[in-house]
Amino acid sequence: MERENSTVVTEFILLGLTQSQQTQLLVFVLVLVFYLIILPGNLLIILTIRSDPGLTAPLYFFLGNLAFLDASYSFIVAPRMLVDFLSEKKIISYRGCITQLFFLHFLGVGEMFLLVVMAFDRYMAICHPLRYSTVMSPRVCYALLLALWLGGFTHSIVQVALILHLPFCGPNQLDNFFCDVPQVIKLACTDTFVVELLMVSNSGLLTLLCFLGLLASYAVILYRVKGHTSEGKHKALSTCTTHIIIVFLMFGPAIFIYTRPFRAFPADKVVSLFHTVIFPLMNPVIYTFRNQEVKASVKRLLSRHMIC
Repeated sequence: MERENSTVVTEFILLGLTQSQQTQLLVFVLVLVFYLIILPGNLLIILTIRSDPGLTAPLYFFLGNLAFLDASYSFIVAPRMLVDFLSEKKIISYRGCITQLFFLHFLGVGEMFLLVVMAFDRYMAICHPLRYSTVMSPRVCYALLLALWLGGFTHSIVQVALILHLPFCGPNQLDNFFCDVPQVIKLACTDTFVVELLMVSNSGLLTLLCFLGLLASYAVILYRVKGHTSEGKHKALSTCTTHIIIVFLMFGPAIFIYTRPFRAFPADKVVSLFHTVIFPLMNPVIYTFRNQEVKASVKRLLSRHMIC
């Protein structure tokens, strides 16, 4: 009963990415074209890895899951954003906002943990090749996958629980094109200093520690690669460079958004657009373009179906 009395706001008004009609139309067209081209590419990567018996190594197992997570992540924000571009009034219900926030952090942290697992996989393959097949067995891979899903779920539940205990009794305009913790907290009718501190610790500190840990792990891997043969060295460097690019694309915007006090900056919306829509769809495609085995498998799959 107390929960119902303290929450007067039943819906939020999204102010959107920009108030300029011309800019909205331009972003709408660009995002729609990008979405329609890159999303099928991600689905093709998943289908290729699932159908090719030669792509059964843990590296490709995790790449397929990365493509799935990124494709799912893009569905949380992009479709609604495209619809809102065509709407005069952009409204999302309180429950819809909380649901969007939950899945945003659930899949986002799940992907963050997956990148940590992929770094561990590369470390074992390059630094301990004789133990690799034993340590990274199918059972271990599925256990790691389950662990990262549970980690993302736990993180997201904490985020949502902190939001649900806040009273919303007046302002309901979210200065963004989707629901996220920094904007929602600002609308609470109470002092949110402690909650903001908990949120920064839960999201920002976790993100920063994972980022620094990944950079340190790849530094160790690159150092160990120096003693390999030229062919093995080139392949390891190519794989690790791709992983590092994806780490920066994933963690850069997240660190900017979540590791500081929840104050608005002019670049917030642009960074959020790349973080929630553009980069997630690009990650698996970037990886595929730099991986000869996956590229060859994609070409075989396409040529086989074209012939049919």
